[in-house]
Amino acid sequence: MTVILDELAVADPPEAWRACGFEVAGEECLVGDVRIRLEPREGERGIVGWSLRGIDSTDLDGLPTPASERPPPGEAPEHPNGITGLDHVVAISSDLDRTVTALEDAGLDLRRIREEPTPAGAPRQAFFRLGAPILEVVQKPAEATARAGGDRPAFFWGLALIAPDLEKTVAYLGDRIGEARDAVQPGRRIATLRRSAGLSVPVAVMTPEPER
Repeated sequence: MTVILDELAVADPPEAWRACGFEVAGEECLVGDVRIRLEPREGERGIVGWSLRGIDSTDLDGLPTPASERPPPGEAPEHPNGITGLDHVVAISSDLDRTVTALEDAGLDLRRIREEPTPAGAPRQAFFRLGAPILEVVQKPAEATARAGGDRPAFFWGLALIAPDLEKTVAYLGDRIGEARDAVQPGRRIATLRRSAGLSVPVAVMTPEPER
């Protein structure tokens, strides 16, 4: 059975996402076919968990993961900011091989491991397909792991969302977002929300993958 991302839990108030041009119903923001549940938690920030359909285990090397048996959501609303989907979720691991093993044991579909450093200095990355979105697991550089006091479980870091007309989305968000630039992925453009946007999770906005 294919493992599908059902929901992300983010420790932000709904009004923070509304202010960035998202349609939010109660505590839920539907982006593409992924539910984003917005619930502030004292002392917590960013992505605090997710739920997956079709998993064989909820032991994902520290990533808080209840199983979901809910059916896929209905059609997502049109967001005023022009964002239409979730491209990928980023998690960080101090031991990529350990995390990859745990994810594969749970039934996640490993697509590839990239054995090249990122511009930010991560030495390796692993990519898993979760329906339309991708999970990107980034290996934490050894020196950063040492500074943080050694090995620790994997943890969520950020999101990349899809905007077919990125320039329009950047114009809509104004000073909440940086300028659009070329992405690492060939043929794509990217812009990053600033802290002034008021979201506790790092968010990038990208153009869709080019048609092959």
